[in-house]
Amino acid sequence: MSTGDEGSSAGERLRGWFAARMPGDWFAEAPEINLDREEISVVGVLPTPEASEGMTDAERAKAAEGRSRRFREQTRQQRVEIAREAEHRFGRKVSWGVICNNKKVMFTTFSVPVMTRLRQPERLVLDTLVDAGVARSRSDALAWCVRLVGEHEDTWLADLRGALRHVEQVRSEGPRSS
Repeated sequence: MSTGDEGSSAGERLRGWFAARMPGDWFAEAPEINLDREEISVVGVLPTPEASEGMTDAERAKAAEGRSRRFREQTRQQRVEIAREAEHRFGRKVSWGVICNNKKVMFTTFSVPVMTRLRQPERLVLDTLVDAGVARSRSDALAWCVRLVGEHEDTWLADLRGALRHVEQVRSEGPRSS
């Protein structure tokens, strides 16, 4: 579970809170719960549809897509109730998603405007992505760049997050000011 800049105890409390409220049969394994300053995302793994004799990869992908849609519809009311309670308790929006047959589908997401100060060379990169049709706007282009860095630097980012957790732990063990 990733908890952004929150301490591990906050992450453990959050995981426990959701585990106590979600039915145990929703996911094939414990869901991944990510927390940042604005949002809590809960993503669970659904069982991959069994491959029937002669089933193509495309048919299996469609079966997984159908399983994800069915889960979304069948759990909607409970997910909304859990999200409302979590939003009230933790002061953050809740987003839900699933992974089925290695395909991640987010049902709800929360977009946050981010203030950036980009100089002309950076803006030109974004404009090139827009002009090439990779993104619809500078905002989409920036999001695309962030996702690309996240995908290609996953190990480095994980190490950085671990170091930040360690710093938070050391801070919490340090002397208290009165």
